Amino acid sequence: MRVESAVTSITWIPSEAISGMPKLPFEMGMAHYDEPPPDRIDDLDPLHENDLFREANELRAWIEVEDDNVVDQGYSGKGRIGITRIKLGPREVAFAAVQYPLLQAEPEVGDGWVKFVQSAGGHMGLPAPRRVSGKPFFRVKSASAWTTLQLIVYADGSSNHSLLGASPFPRHWIYDKDGVLVEKSGTIDFAKWYRESHGPNTPWGEEDSPTLVTAVESELERDLSASIMRGDKAADRRKLGEGEVLCEQGDEGNELYLLLDGVISVEVDGEPVAEVGPGALLGERALLEGGKRTATLRAATPARVAVVPADAIDEAALPELAAARKREDG
Repeated sequence: MRVESAVTSITWIPSEAISGMPKLPFEMGMAHYDEPPPDRIDDLDPLHENDLFREANELRAWIEVEDDNVVDQGYSGKGRIGITRIKLGPREVAFAAVQYPLLQAEPEVGDGWVKFVQSAGGHMGLPAPRRVSGKPFFRVKSASAWTTLQLIVYADGSSNHSLLGASPFPRHWIYDKDGVLVEKSGTIDFAKWYRESHGPNTPWGEEDSPTLVTAVESELERDLSASIMRGDKAADRRKLGEGEVLCEQGDEGNELYLLLDGVISVEVDGEPVAEVGPGALLGERALLEGGKRTATLRAATPARVAVVPADAIDEAALPELAAARKREDG
């Protein structure tokens, strides 16, 4: 009997994710941020053909089972990389990205299971002259982006996956064997990526880079977030250092918070009750329950937050948002 499974990562550049001088081409309309990928993927090829991601790591694997014993195994996935397009006046110039060789570790066979590990990535074809950390101290080639996925396939037909490592930039979304979005990288560090993600600091060099993974937000939150980011009402931005408080339990509050990057700890009566990652909408309970914050929101990592006026979203969505949060926390 053959047992097959898969895990896929899609790498993309969210809005406002780039800082410093490198963001100028994005602000001038020469380069572009990416639209969020879909919540479900049935086929990567159409997304690839339409340049809807920067890269993808598709780890597919199989095992052959006889009498509950694994007798054979192998990989069947691949990596994909997009094209960098730059607008120069009326013209659009395409820079072919450079795809690195796919790294597939020798499968590790255990008692009724096999572990597969695959790294995929590359770098933009567009030159990026900059100072970097460590030798050679100056580079022209763009920084590298990648993900390293692990997949364990069991003889009983089940499987599990994890994101073992990834470049600090851009955002990485993880899809399960059914193509459903289930996790995402929790933080983006453009400055570190720009300085350090090259040469030995990659899976093709001497080491990978661990990454923080968070659960995905609800479908309602994604819909509301998209509406907020495309809406006419401007939302102020706030940057938080690790440990900094966004709001205190008991404070007056009449706005929502959209977490753009990082992880926020939710504390009630001084005790952590949940952690949320990018895409989460917070603060709705105060709008529904008399304007008082019902929890303290503290940055578990450096974070970026959009402060959203209450009238920027449909008021009818607030009870559903609060109810979903209560189910998740409970």
